[in-house]
Amino acid sequence: MNVPAHLKRYLQAAQALLARGKLPGMLAAVLQKSASKGGRLGAVREDLRLLVGLCMAWWRGEYRAIGTQAFLSVVAALLYFLTPLDALPDWLLGIGLLDDLAVLAWVLRTWRGELDAYRAWRDVQAPAELLLIEQVPAQDRLPE
Repeated sequence: MNVPAHLKRYLQAAQALLARGKLPGMLAAVLQKSASKGGRLGAVREDLRLLVGLCMAWWRGEYRAIGTQAFLSVVAALLYFLTPLDALPDWLLGIGLLDDLAVLAWVLRTWRGELDAYRAWRDVQAPAELLLIEQVPAQDRLPE
């Protein structure tokens, strides 16, 4: 696996975040940032929702049929998306999100098989059950 250089340090941060039990809080922040970017995310918005849903299903123990490296890559990419000061700082109008989108595209392309398996799994879940599985707790409801 040829990990983009600017993503490598986020793999270690992803492991630390998971070890500290902070995944739901990070996912809530990702959704908040995604909402604040409005139409600038375009088609990537649905991909972000898929990745966040996968992480919540994994967190709740409902879906574990993903390889460790694939899951760490997903969490690392979401951390990268969330971090405002990465290879191209988010405050650079017009180009600040380009590197974030490139990292997300890399994860989606590299781990397509794993993500397709998750899509297939979620397609057979009852809609009401899936909503509960993938729901990210509100920031104010997260334990410290």
